[in-house]
Amino acid sequence: MKRGIVLMNLGSPESTSVKDVKKFLDEFLMDKRVIDSNWLLRFFLVRLLITPFRASQSAHAYRSVWTEAGSPLMVISKQLQEALQQELPEPVEISMRYGEPSCENAFDRLSNKIPGLEEVVVLPLYPHYAMSSYESAAEEAKKIHKKNKYNFKLSIIAPFYDDPDYLLALSEHIRPWLQQDYDHILFSYHGIPERHLRKWDITKNYCLSRTDCCQNSSPAHFLCYRHQCLETTINVCRRLKIPENKSSYSFQSRLGKDPWLKPYTDLRLTEMPKEGIKKLLVLCPAFVGDCLETLEEIAIRGKKSFLDEGGESFHLIPCLNTDPLWVRAIAKLVRETEPAKMEVLI
Repeated sequence: MKRGIVLMNLGSPESTSVKDVKKFLDEFLMDKRVIDSNWLLRFFLVRLLITPFRASQSAHAYRSVWTEAGSPLMVISKQLQEALQQELPEPVEISMRYGEPSCENAFDRLSNKIPGLEEVVVLPLYPHYAMSSYESAAEEAKKIHKKNKYNFKLSIIAPFYDDPDYLLALSEHIRPWLQQDYDHILFSYHGIPERHLRKWDITKNYCLSRTDCCQNSSPAHFLCYRHQCLETTINVCRRLKIPENKSSYSFQSRLGKDPWLKPYTDLRLTEMPKEGIKKLLVLCPAFVGDCLETLEEIAIRGKKSFLDEGGESFHLIPCLNTDPLWVRAIAKLVRETEPAKMEVLI
């Protein structure tokens, strides 16, 4: 079968100028799966309240991590594309949910490269299912495919939070960092509003209804971001034999005043030194490539918060980026994922 591969990530502004950052934030935050209110309220919040004030702050944050080659996320995405291309015979393209290169551009490039293209396999680079990340990316791919009436079949790979090869890659990537003296390792996941869990609870009355909802089996876990994050944490700690009292999880990057998943990373980083945790390792498994949220929010601001409160050492474990085991895990996902597991959207 003639097919191509698309790796899909979130995206970055074209530059660190306030104008470009504002354009990016407008597109990102106007997504109905990111801010899930009606269009008029979303327009008011984003265009009149959030981006006019947040764009300059975000531009400053981007400048602190920008490289000569551009956005870290874009640079790493291109490196991952090149590494994966060495593992697969099919052409590999990258696309971004927001900004460039767009999903449409990726589909067009594959169509031009492969006469008679029969299938495009899209891998949203999000291990866990959330409506604001995985679902938004997958639905964008479906929308573009339908709008342009492409002749090829579209296949979308499911979240891979429990995939053995992904877990192996993540665990082995972390292992060398555990050789140093540390008090605790914090798994910091991107946060989402609590209402998102309840909205996509297919049982309609399970998620967040009890303190142990993620530990007990439920059909709701199929689309439960929190459960899937906890499963990744548990599986990695088990593989690495990390004692239960030396690891925990938290959620970062919250926006607005609505309750988001807890505990909050920024608060935990100020509390831990007071609890006797002085030497901290942090990783961000919701991201497979380092980006603003890891390099600036955690490695710069988070580190400062921890050290200012009495912490002694703080190390951010890099994302998987182009780790060889991770590249091979992607190649295996693309080659061997069963068709029944590819389309998981409701």
